[in-house]
Amino acid sequence: MSYDRDFLEQAIRLAEANVAQGGRPFGAVLVREGQQLTAASNQMHVSFDPSAHAELLCIRQASQLLASNRLEGCVIYASGQPCPMCLSAMHLCGISRVVFAATNAEGEPFGLSTAGVYQQLSLPLAQQRLRIEHVAHSSMTPLYQRWYAEHA
Repeated sequence: MSYDRDFLEQAIRLAEANVAQGGRPFGAVLVREGQQLTAASNQMHVSFDPSAHAELLCIRQASQLLASNRLEGCVIYASGQPCPMCLSAMHLCGISRVVFAATNAEGEPFGLSTAGVYQQLSLPLAQQRLRIEHVAHSSMTPLYQRWYAEHA
């Protein structure tokens, strides 16, 4: 798109400003139909919330603004390659496209890569470092069925 570079530059400026304020070099801008809906920088250093990534903050703000958890047709511009958490949220809410400036490989020398998390998530559950356990419970299928019947 003709405006990709402008929105990407804005995300980078947000990242630069965040570094100046003691934060991490991550900024994001969420756009729909060429119009900016939201913009944010990583706020983990302020909120102590490990999920306060720029992309997630943009998604939260846009969802509130649009009163919807569906963001089809939206594009996120990010200063860095989205982490698995942010990328998963983008998939779940229907973001149509992501444009980013720095890759995980570029961030690796500075401790700013999430490539290891991507690698862990690609393993079968039993092989991941995080211990993940499934405990079957008989009430879950009826609960899912009830929800489906009310929302289908």
